[in-house]
Parts: sequence; C-alpha cells; structure tokens
Amino acid sequence: MKLGIILQTNKQEKVWNVLRLSITALKASHQVEIFLLSEGSELENIPDNQNFDISAKVKEFIELEGKIYACGTCLKMRGKEESEVCPVSTMSDLLKLIETSDKVLVFG
Repeated sequence: MKLGIILQTNKQEKVWNVLRLSITALKASHQVEIFLLSEGSELENIPDNQNFDISAKVKEFIELEGKIYACGTCLKMRGKEESEVCPVSTMSDLLKLIETSDKVLVFG
C-alpha cells in the first residue's frame, strides 16, 4: 500500500508520532511519502529533546527510503530554502501524491 501523509504541524509530539507511524509502515513493506505543508515545513528546525528524537526519526525514515517533500511557498514564507531532506515541491506535486496514494492521512 502507498500512504500519502500531509503534515501541517511543527508540534514535537505530533511530528514524532507521524514519523513513528511512517517508519512502522515502511518496515511493513509499504511506501510512504510525506508532504510538509504550513508549519510542517519547519520539520528540520524542530528541536529534539529527551522524549522526542525527531532528527533521528527523520534520518531513519529516509534510510528506509521514505520520501519527504516540502511546499515551496511555505518554505519561502518562512525564509527557508530546500534541503537534502526536504526538496521544494508544489501544489501539483501534492496533488500527484494524493492521486497516487492508496490512503491519505492529514496531521495538523
């Protein structure tokens, strides 16, 4: 199954749980693509703490061949540029993710 996940928050616990679910799905041989929208585009700047190791989860997700895309407009509004972890994407890319996914989950 292919999961499309739209992440619209920068809240540590919510992001951490999205990554945990995504990693679990990848380990169960599913495909997972995450599209960062709104506050979700701040993923790389969310600090780790003793409860939420977000950077480690992002690294594990990518190592398991999960894909992350970031809304270019959302990045630009925050003065950010694309990165290796979060390449710039468009609404057309989000539409394609939705069209090609078996299930779409939205977390915000």
